[in-house]
Amino acid sequence: METGSALALTIASVVGLLPQAIIGPFAGVWIDRFNRKKIMIIADAAVALSSLFLCVLFLLGYQSLSFVYVVLLIRALGETFHKPAMQTLIPQLVPSAELTKAGGFGQMINSACSMIGPMLGALLMSVTTLPYTMLIDVIGAILAILTLSLVHVSTPPINLNSKLTVIEDMKQGILTIKSNKALLRLSIPVLISTIIFVPLGTLLPLMVKGYFNGTAWHNGIVQTLFSSGMLIAAMIIGLTGGLQRQFLMIALSMGLLGLCSFISGFLPATWFWVFCIAVFIMGTTSMGFNIPFTAYIQRTVPSENLGKVISLVTSIMSFAAPVGMFIAGPVSELLGVSNWMILAGILMVFVSLSCYLLTREFDIPLIKESAACGENK
Repeated sequence: METGSALALTIASVVGLLPQAIIGPFAGVWIDRFNRKKIMIIADAAVALSSLFLCVLFLLGYQSLSFVYVVLLIRALGETFHKPAMQTLIPQLVPSAELTKAGGFGQMINSACSMIGPMLGALLMSVTTLPYTMLIDVIGAILAILTLSLVHVSTPPINLNSKLTVIEDMKQGILTIKSNKALLRLSIPVLISTIIFVPLGTLLPLMVKGYFNGTAWHNGIVQTLFSSGMLIAAMIIGLTGGLQRQFLMIALSMGLLGLCSFISGFLPATWFWVFCIAVFIMGTTSMGFNIPFTAYIQRTVPSENLGKVISLVTSIMSFAAPVGMFIAGPVSELLGVSNWMILAGILMVFVSLSCYLLTREFDIPLIKESAACGENK
């Protein structure tokens, strides 16, 4: 940001996405082959060392963007392995029936960090310089490693003598998804909803400024309400586990998101505060389909293929963001952001209905499903 260069910001964004795009689909193979806990520790250590390396370089006066790009690449590479490894490890620590609750608490922590992190970073930057601020990141990674090393996790059998190549092993993950009819049917509407949902969050500032004639203050309120909605919804799901019929919860969340988007596009330009309520609800609905979707994968996919499936799904979903923006950008430019909100709302309602129709035959109560999964595993 200090360079003021759009090109530098674009390169940084691309560098941050490359590992997930290129290595992401294959990461699950190694996650299933090796000790998942050690993979997380190595990923955290790589992040800590890269941040420390950049901190030292900055203190010595070597402030080059090339070094920044290298560190961003290492951090993104670590995240490519760390996140799916963590999600794969959770079913070994949490009972099957409690996975949705665990996902809720995890997302609650993530939402809280995303709200507090920028404020803490701004505070630190106001009292010290960037290199010393980066030391906080190093300390955080060290604490994560120490905490994780104290957690006892039973390691599933690892077949290091497998004759399968990485590609063949990855195909095994694809076959696992295909063989799980409920997961396959659920993944399609979740993918489409992600394509629609991501641009909605990104275009909110344009809606505030261009349609409601708002200022930076108004945009701050909207962003805070959206994040607060995510935080509160995650907390409620963490405490209650959500609806017993998890697929119904996913479909209802999609439908409610679409309804709020549709209404937002029709609001008069003077009804900003009603728009704020709609934005808050939109924030809550995103948790209503993301958390139970991940929990369902964790409950139903065998442990030996879980890393492959989660990595594949994560990689596919990561492509949804740029695809959604590629579609939403020109359309909203042509029709207006408010009309895009209306169109996106209509699409989300249709996706919600299709999700319900595609998955209702598989939507058994969570207690029965968890018991069945426990027997199968």
